[in-house]
Amino acid sequence: MAKHLAIYTQGAIKEIFSGKLKIDGRFSKIKIPPFLMVAADDIVLMKLSGEKIVGQFVVDRVMYFDHPRVEELDFITKKYKGEMQLASNFWLTHEKVNFISLIFIREVSKFLVAPEVPKKDLRPWVVLE
Repeated sequence: MAKHLAIYTQGAIKEIFSGKLKIDGRFSKIKIPPFLMVAADDIVLMKLSGEKIVGQFVVDRVMYFDHPRVEELDFITKKYKGEMQLASNFWLTHEKVNFISLIFIREVSKFLVAPEVPKKDLRPWVVLE
């Protein structure tokens, strides 16, 4: 079991806490974390950009796509669009995606006292341990 630190927008944090966002989809042109770095039962600390860690969730399961084909993109859109809260124009703004990580969320909890994790760079995902 590993621990991760992920950066989120205020809107995404709200959606995760409300239960509307059930899958964290990470899309990139280059192979960067969390691609192939996250597994079931890992802990993901949720941090607001430029602010403190506000909560965490346990990873239920993960699906990875390496250079997805059009059929796979269609599958992701049809099956998981609602759980990922994808905008209708999502693929227009993410035309060139080579690596996809679909991280299924369970056991979300808020922190009353935020843990301290030193992070001073712009990476949106960091594997802590």
